[in-house]
Amino acid sequence: MAFGLVLLGAASAAPPDALAQARQHYNLGQYDAAIELAAKAKAAGGQVDAVNLVLARSSLERYRVRADRVDLDHAREALNEIRPENLLPRERTEFVIGLGESLYLEESYGAAAEMFGLAMARAGEVGPAARERVLDWWGSALDRRAQETTGEERTAIYRRVVLRMEDELARDSASGAAAYWLVAAARGMGDLDRAWSTAIAGWVRARMTSEHGAVLRADLDRLMTQAVIPDRARQIAPTDPKRTQAADELRAEWQRIKDKWK
Repeated sequence: MAFGLVLLGAASAAPPDALAQARQHYNLGQYDAAIELAAKAKAAGGQVDAVNLVLARSSLERYRVRADRVDLDHAREALNEIRPENLLPRERTEFVIGLGESLYLEESYGAAAEMFGLAMARAGEVGPAARERVLDWWGSALDRRAQETTGEERTAIYRRVVLRMEDELARDSASGAAAYWLVAAARGMGDLDRAWSTAIAGWVRARMTSEHGAVLRADLDRLMTQAVIPDRARQIAPTDPKRTQAADELRAEWQRIKDKWK
């Protein structure tokens, strides 16, 4: 799952100093520069909590790029030093998102989902696309948690995702994250007919999304070809060679649907 960027808010009446420059580099994905400038701002002693927030978020993103455990440790240390009462409201939302991302990367998926759920209601304050990204992270965290369980507990987790994504699509029919995770969660529950139908619906309305469907359609196609179609083929024909034939027919049907709604 791609986390992407969540834009950091403006500093509290801050001039274009090291902290402001660190934010700019973070927004550009230049994490080395962001960390270096944030460290300078921290050494200068001003706005320590806001600086630690930039340090933490930049270190988390750099960890995702390099997989260097030191960055993950530094991010957690910076988050632990933050005094939330000193942050602006939107910075507090970023702080909760940072806590969720840190927990996710440390593979504490259930706790990460709780953090992302808390942040979701106010994520729009961070940036126009932030809610969609946090929703995507929430779905991914619960998907990872479900994969650690079996039986009724696993089904209950995926049912929770289905219900949330249904609500999100009722709120915003252009949500690519909700369209994707509705398919994935239906498949996780074993409801392959619904997974198939919601994948088609997501593909058809994909042009409504912010990137005009390119990302959502690529994700749906991968989910269908690698998961839904093989599972459905096993359901139709439990043994070979009929299973192979069923899979070929489903792939051909999926291709026809994609061609009709290019």
